[in-house]
Amino acid sequence: MNELVRSLPSPTLPGLHLPCLDTHKGWLFKWTNYLKGYQRRWFVLSNGLLSYYRTQAEMAHTCRGTIPLAKAHIEVGDTCHFVLTSGGRTYHLKATSEGECQRWVSALQQAKANATLLVHHSDDSGDETPVPQEDRALTQGALQSLATKLEDLSTCNELIGKHGAALQRSLSELEDLRGPTEGTDKVKAVNERATLFRITSNAMINACRGFLDVAESHSRRWQKALHYEREQRHHLEETIEQLAKQHNSLERAWRENPTSYTGVERSQEGDASDENEEAEFFDAMEDAPSFITVTTTGNIRKRSGSNQSMMSGGVPTDWTHNESDTSGTNQMQLRRTRRSRIPDKPNYSLNLWSIMKNCIGKDLSKIPMPVNFNEPLSMLQRLTEDLEYSELLDRAARCDSSLEQMCLVAAFSVSSYSTTVHRTAKPFNPLLGETYELDRLEEYGYRSISEQARHKHIHLVHLMTFTDDTVQSQVSHHPPAAAHHVASERGWTLWQHITIDSKFRGKYISVVPLGNIHLQFHSSGNHYVWSKVTSTVHNIIVGKLWIDQSGDIDIANTTTKDTCRLKFSPYSYFSREVPRKVTGVVEDGEGTAHYILSGTWDDKMESAKIVESSRGCGGSEGKQKTVYQTLQPKLLWKKYPLPDNAENMHYFSALALTLNEPEEGVAPTDSRLRPDQRLMEVGLWDEANIEKQRLEDHQRMERKRREAQANQALEEGDCLPLFSGQDVESYQPMWFEKRTDENTGEVSYMYRGGYWEAKDRQDW
Repeated sequence: MNELVRSLPSPTLPGLHLPCLDTHKGWLFKWTNYLKGYQRRWFVLSNGLLSYYRTQAEMAHTCRGTIPLAKAHIEVGDTCHFVLTSGGRTYHLKATSEGECQRWVSALQQAKANATLLVHHSDDSGDETPVPQEDRALTQGALQSLATKLEDLSTCNELIGKHGAALQRSLSELEDLRGPTEGTDKVKAVNERATLFRITSNAMINACRGFLDVAESHSRRWQKALHYEREQRHHLEETIEQLAKQHNSLERAWRENPTSYTGVERSQEGDASDENEEAEFFDAMEDAPSFITVTTTGNIRKRSGSNQSMMSGGVPTDWTHNESDTSGTNQMQLRRTRRSRIPDKPNYSLNLWSIMKNCIGKDLSKIPMPVNFNEPLSMLQRLTEDLEYSELLDRAARCDSSLEQMCLVAAFSVSSYSTTVHRTAKPFNPLLGETYELDRLEEYGYRSISEQARHKHIHLVHLMTFTDDTVQSQVSHHPPAAAHHVASERGWTLWQHITIDSKFRGKYISVVPLGNIHLQFHSSGNHYVWSKVTSTVHNIIVGKLWIDQSGDIDIANTTTKDTCRLKFSPYSYFSREVPRKVTGVVEDGEGTAHYILSGTWDDKMESAKIVESSRGCGGSEGKQKTVYQTLQPKLLWKKYPLPDNAENMHYFSALALTLNEPEEGVAPTDSRLRPDQRLMEVGLWDEANIEKQRLEDHQRMERKRREAQANQALEEGDCLPLFSGQDVESYQPMWFEKRTDENTGEVSYMYRGGYWEAKDRQDW
């Protein structure tokens, strides 16, 4: 048994004995660039590799760089300073004290010596280390022993069956005895056969025990070997994950400025300020677009264009009629530097059941909730967050084909849900008259305004709105309504009026957005209309919260009559489908299908052009399925990676981190100025709860006063209800007014204009 244990493969190479375990950790200062200077990084020395991270928490998911020490040159400089040169790159590092510097240099030199021994041993032993002959013989012997024991078991089994049948026959004959003489002989025969059966049974038991002992002894060895292999696989998976994240970081840097990026060090905004140039895996860019290229021959220039399209989360260049359009790219250096992080979320515990048990079946707008269930954004800011992928609409505006344009609009409608996959907290309910502006005219060519137009307390998990010149506003009470308007200099305008229906059902919360989203392109005049799907948050009481989107989105081009139906498949534990799957078909005005859309709402969407369709065999319920033959799919949209440390910042995206950033000149009613929301963002949750309660009490009193005035005016005949059967709402939004849409005939709040002019004058 001990020999079996001793013969297990060692994690290190056989026959190689290292002096000591070269593991060392600590803080060092690393030179980044002339703008940032030395930056504090967490360094980890292990297995001949020196890796560095921005924080200790990043060790679980993101490695900023790795320096192999086998062929590295270590040079000690001035006080507390030393230099590493490896792979053509030079790293300038500083320690906090001379003693710490000396400890690091000694550890690095020892690790380099150990790594050199490993390299030489690997070279001497060849590319593939053969399996030791002793281990191979031991494995073969174990298998042979098990096979022999198994044969013994088979033999015993046959004998038991044979003697058992004979014993049964003897017992039957014994029952049929007629005379005493004949009975004596039969009893003797029965005893003999019973003895044989007992002996055979004992042999069977002993053989089983022997087989079990051999199997257990070898099983322990194999379990240990399997455990070692699993650890190696886990380590490899972590390494691959780090490579993928560094690749995504490089993609993001290239996407922001593809014309000038050369792979050398340059200053970046936000969290990626000095890390994009440290990503060492440039070759990965060459393989990335292979899965979206069409199976047609093309020159190198067109292939490069496909690369740019994929990297930016957009469409191939043949869907963009102006490849040389780099609007906004040349202005990159002039953009304002916006924040890339917020204070980490504190870890406060809360008894959820004590609050929720009295809420089942009630309207969530009437239930006061602490900020523990919120994220530090208002519903109006959450609406604006749907502009994360506004470049999809920029590309759609340049499309000559309305069908290709429809594909991009559909991808945009799906992309707005990608930010919700980890976002189970609710946004703050806007106060009546609250507004929110987002001016991204310089960066992305749009401005957005929204306003709370009608109010009611609700639990909102996700609302989508589209703004490039966005003005959002909560418009009135009963039910809550938000109006939103976006105008873009790149050829499109988007507006919407959204109301919310939400219910708590004990195990989950359902949020159903009501209302339509309108999008119009300036050059073609194409007008698109669609609505939203249902958002559901599961495991409200017990278990980990998770969110799902389900339902259909019907997108209609009221100008050309093109349509697209997107189906969001609800998650099912027993389904074999990809989780969060979205599928759709783009049809022209005559009902002919031209494109198949597929993907997931949390990752990407692709389109495939249909070249042939036919009626297939019968499906469920006797219905025939249409079979589409398509070209290879092209990538329409892909989700951006989350910022570093996003798990401690409410899983906010890069855009979401900037939405509540203080700005000068905004309206006094802007969401950025809410004290309860600001207190929560900086981690003062107790103070935020007090302020939130104060604001809600004041708002309820104000609402009652307005309703009393409206009812009094109605009784006196001074005014009439706007709609029969509806309550009079005395409040009128500042920047939005009710209008009837010419295309759909629906009555909704639309932007009346004047906000940006008032901002320029600072006349509110």
